[in-house]
Amino acid sequence: MSLSTPIEKIARVGPFYQKKLKKLGIKTIGDLLYHFPHRYEDFSNLVPISQVKLGEKVCLQGQILEIENTRIWPRRMALTKAILKDNTGTIKIIWFNQPYLINVLKEEDTVCLAGKILISKTTKKSPAELYLASPIYEKISPLQELTHVGRLVPIYPETQRLSSRWLRYILKPLLIQIKNQIQDYLPEEIIKKENFLPLKEALWQIHFPKTIELAKKSRGRFAFQEIFKIALFALRERIKLNKSKTIEVPLNLDIVKRFVASLPFKLTDGQKKSIWQILKDLEKNRPMNRLLQGDVGSGKTVVATVAALNTVKAGYQVAFMAPTEILAKQHFQEVSRLLSKFNVNIALLTGKEDKFSSKKIKNDFVEISRKKLLEKTADGELDILIGTHALIQDKVKFGKLALVILDEQHRFGVEQRARLCRNSREQTKLTIPHLLSMTATPIPRTLALTIYGDLDISLMPELPKGRKKIITKVIPPSDRKKAYNFIRKEVKKRRRVFVICPRIEPENKKSGTLFLTETKTVKEEYQKLSKEIFPDLTIAMLHGKIRPKEKDKIMRDFKNGKSDILVSTSVVEVGIDVPEATVMMVEGAERFGLAQLHQFRGRVGRSKYQSYCFLFTESPSKKTKQRLKAILTAKDGFALARKDLEIRGPGDLSGIRQSGLPDLIMASLKDIFLVEKARNTAKDILEKDPELKQYPLLKKEVGEFRQKIHLE
Repeated sequence: MSLSTPIEKIARVGPFYQKKLKKLGIKTIGDLLYHFPHRYEDFSNLVPISQVKLGEKVCLQGQILEIENTRIWPRRMALTKAILKDNTGTIKIIWFNQPYLINVLKEEDTVCLAGKILISKTTKKSPAELYLASPIYEKISPLQELTHVGRLVPIYPETQRLSSRWLRYILKPLLIQIKNQIQDYLPEEIIKKENFLPLKEALWQIHFPKTIELAKKSRGRFAFQEIFKIALFALRERIKLNKSKTIEVPLNLDIVKRFVASLPFKLTDGQKKSIWQILKDLEKNRPMNRLLQGDVGSGKTVVATVAALNTVKAGYQVAFMAPTEILAKQHFQEVSRLLSKFNVNIALLTGKEDKFSSKKIKNDFVEISRKKLLEKTADGELDILIGTHALIQDKVKFGKLALVILDEQHRFGVEQRARLCRNSREQTKLTIPHLLSMTATPIPRTLALTIYGDLDISLMPELPKGRKKIITKVIPPSDRKKAYNFIRKEVKKRRRVFVICPRIEPENKKSGTLFLTETKTVKEEYQKLSKEIFPDLTIAMLHGKIRPKEKDKIMRDFKNGKSDILVSTSVVEVGIDVPEATVMMVEGAERFGLAQLHQFRGRVGRSKYQSYCFLFTESPSKKTKQRLKAILTAKDGFALARKDLEIRGPGDLSGIRQSGLPDLIMASLKDIFLVEKARNTAKDILEKDPELKQYPLLKKEVGEFRQKIHLE
């Protein structure tokens, strides 16, 4: 048994729990061991029964004198009552709705219990008395140390119906069983220099710590080692890339000036600077590897189109890849429009559709067979091919590919790029194309250097001139009617409205399950708005379960004004461009990350009209108010990203979540000093040993991480 052993091989982990674990991304023993607690309950301080006080959380040890089940009929509640005795006295124990306990705990069992001391009501039959309410329990055995009480107890994120008790039950014997199979890939000199715990001890102390100090020390080690691994991976990618050869694309200043002059607007300073950086990179004989970070609506597509045009006019091809069919089609239409006067052949290739925009028919689209499209691509007749991941299928062969543009897909490795240019007739030796990645998810510079350290970075923080600032407001439940009246006025001006909901439909309410919080759903909100609020308006519904063709028609109708309001899930988060949309209404705003809310807001404000973003929340908690205040006050996405680092919980920073990092590491990324230390350590190691020949375990770990991150 090793860290790579599938969870199916773990004793006492049946099909039910296998399914739940896999939903959390836990597929192997290693994944399970690295599913860390997010906090600890201190049940280490044992209190004599005679010293318990009302309202205290206590841990008691003693013997069960009696135990029985009773039922309160008016409330249909089952009570399990017991009497616990130690050498200082006795106390009543009451568990609510856990009648099975009578089969687990027996009279004369010695147990450890942890819970809160409450007081019963005075009745005619009995006076008020203190009791221990629904405590956590564990039998005491002289051969085993306690796991669930009587110590610092790990509490895990209890999602997908996996309780912390069950995880402790599985993890403790597993850690003992596999301890001799755990190999430490962190170099010995780093462990000594940083005074880190050895890996085996750190794994034990993070799950079952003797003291809170040891738990913190373990967390510090794991945070460092994961960030160090990411930095090492990114720096090695840069070294590898710098050794590669590519096609040198000369700068055609005349064509660039003609393109800029054809635009109906002036470029921002950020756009001009980014264009210059990209065009100068294209001239070099080593592959460009640049990340273009632009705020929502900052005009990244225009910058990418300049690079594409310059490449095409030098006689080479461009591949432009987007994460979804909707976004790929939008890019196809936008790039075709921008280049309609420049005699460029552009085609669209997705899983469902193939289209062609020819220089002969200018700014018009024709259907084309996939076979014909692939022939044109292989012959080099096609200048720009836009599409989804269909672009890297085996059948797609480019004649002379020089530039790959990726939208919101930063992790695209050297091998993937090499795959795009296989069988290239232009290449007599192995070369790889230039790469331009684009993202609207602003990442603070220090984090970007670590997570995307193999990329050069171009920033476009400002919006195009003439765009009005979007007015953003948090709407309390009492003002909902006012917001609806405002929306009606906007629709009368022939404007359009987005309504975003966290879920498609309600969860299945199984009998006996009580859902305490109501989540707005697309289907329910669509019915409500159509029948009750805006029966006179045309309302459409969009979500991920709708078929692609129908989805396209819904979006097209909304863009063309055939529907007034679009009720949707987060599928409209990225890339949807409807200039007449002026209102973004987000239901359950507290359920989305700040970066997501910023992306939603970016779907409006894309024209000369004043636009608005209304954030509805049913959870006015302190943390929710703090987070939503940040989106009200942040000037742009970059300021919001910095604020997000200060206040976010683990995992909120969109764009990094794709790396599959544990929540502990996600939280540690806001520690800039730790990030810099890990990056500098990685640089020192590579300066001494670029191939990591002296560190075979570290080399293997980085290789596995590289494989994982490129496949996602």
